[in-house]
Amino acid sequence: LSSPWPHRPSLCRSNKSPWVCLTCSSVHCGRYVNGHAKKHYEDAQIPMTNHKKTEKQEKVQHTVCMDCSSYSTYCYRCDDFVVNDTKLGLVQKVREHLQNLENSAFTSDRHRKRKLLENSSLNSKLLKVNGSTTALCATGLRNLGNTCFMNAILQSLSNIQQFCCYFKELPAVELRNGKTAGRRTYHTRSQGDNNVSLVEEFRKTLCALWQGSQTAFSPESLFYVVWKIMPNFRGYQQQDAHEFMRYLLDHLHLELQGGFNGVSRSVILQESSNLSASNKCCINGASTVVTAIFGGILQNEVNCLICGTESRKFDPFLDLSLDIPSQFRNKRTKNQESGPMCTLRDCLRSFTDLEELDETELYMCHKCKKKQKSTKKFWIQKLPKVLCLHLKRFHWTAYLRNKVDTYVEFPLRGLDMKCYLLEPENSGPESCLYDLVAVVVHHGSGVGSGHYTAYAAHEGRWFHFNDSTVTLTDEETVGKAKAYILFYVERQAKPGAEKL
Repeated sequence: LSSPWPHRPSLCRSNKSPWVCLTCSSVHCGRYVNGHAKKHYEDAQIPMTNHKKTEKQEKVQHTVCMDCSSYSTYCYRCDDFVVNDTKLGLVQKVREHLQNLENSAFTSDRHRKRKLLENSSLNSKLLKVNGSTTALCATGLRNLGNTCFMNAILQSLSNIQQFCCYFKELPAVELRNGKTAGRRTYHTRSQGDNNVSLVEEFRKTLCALWQGSQTAFSPESLFYVVWKIMPNFRGYQQQDAHEFMRYLLDHLHLELQGGFNGVSRSVILQESSNLSASNKCCINGASTVVTAIFGGILQNEVNCLICGTESRKFDPFLDLSLDIPSQFRNKRTKNQESGPMCTLRDCLRSFTDLEELDETELYMCHKCKKKQKSTKKFWIQKLPKVLCLHLKRFHWTAYLRNKVDTYVEFPLRGLDMKCYLLEPENSGPESCLYDLVAVVVHHGSGVGSGHYTAYAAHEGRWFHFNDSTVTLTDEETVGKAKAYILFYVERQAKPGAEKL
């Protein structure tokens, strides 16, 4: 590994996704380029025909390789990424060697290129807005290997201002200095499972996204913590963005309740107390910024069809999962003429309409003292500051999880939620209106495949976030997207709007 960094694959000469074999130090491209690294492993498994295998040759199978960009280690035999090291720490030594090559051999070259590209890069990120020139300050997120589901959610949350600002204003837990200043760190199992903080890594990521950096930010430290505390997301398979968002918000909420990495619980609760108490919704204990921003309350009303007994239950929520009504499931595009257009209001109406429970969901009536047929209806008892709506596009059949590819029309501003409230007369004229701030889109046919991107509004402009690529877009393009998750922000009442 004495050749200069970055390594270029020896077969196809591609500069994308270089992987180095930890057995022989040869460099090949990853499986999402031309797959030469995997082919190198497969070729090494072919039995030697002219020579009898020795015990040493059986052990040398070229099974482990390292990403030259993110320094993550992959085992082809296990078909998974690994975080452990050898007893002598040899894997970490390779990482440090690659880091030293990156930090030293190309330092001067990077400075030279940066100066040469400074003007052209800056000019390419400038645009005219109302006659004045402003900078395109959005930063992309590197895809670490099928991590677009995480990138789309992070970019969406970073554009919810009150939520994002809360984390960015939290005190930093760790300040690197000395030899580690300015260098990427890679966590290993030897550092211990307790030395992780989801809140801290989430805070660092949010801080990096709107600093105007011209290069994409790599969220590898955050993803490492996700691996540690969310076992469902270990590995580099495609995951469900909605499921990840729920796990992320739930774990942020739990960590904020107990304090994190030396920041006391009292400090966290003091920060949360700055939010209006009327906007708090407690889920699993004390309120945090998660429940204060996303928390709402549903009233679940069940009526026995035999004796008429009514049961009411209040359930807190962080998002609402909406079915796409079956009569619209064949309409795939906005301009398709056959049949009526499915709208977000249709999905909300289907969620809140009176529903008769089927035989598999019989209600245990306390008056009849047995399970009876019943009806169910949801009311929204309290709306959140940020309304997160999840369109249920994936449905299980006998053996497969199919995608509902129906286009659902949604408003970019002025979503009125008043008619779904339990007590609409107690709400103000503007308190039920919501404006769209972000959209997560799934491209492809299945939950285990495809690709996630996000649209988000920032300071009056819409951006399209596609992993490391960020582009300006317009409202018309956003409105045509086949939304999977929609984030709506409560419209603030204008001063003096109250009745005199």
